[in-house]
Amino acid sequence: MSTGTVKKIVSDRGFGFISGEDGREYFFHRTGVARPLDFDRLAGGERVAFDVQASDRGPRAVNVRAEQD
Repeated sequence: MSTGTVKKIVSDRGFGFISGEDGREYFFHRTGVARPLDFDRLAGGERVAFDVQASDRGPRAVNVRAEQD
């Protein structure tokens, strides 16, 4: 599991980017957001936890969920 902060949301296209605590940037698609987190309510700045999946375009965040304190 990795953690980071939602950096940017492109709501009309259904994806966004997370700045990981490891210094990398991760793409995520709205289908990779786990409930109860709601993609349509993301604005940027939210702390999240996520799993990393390899893709042909580089690492991708999946199972994106609110980070637990």
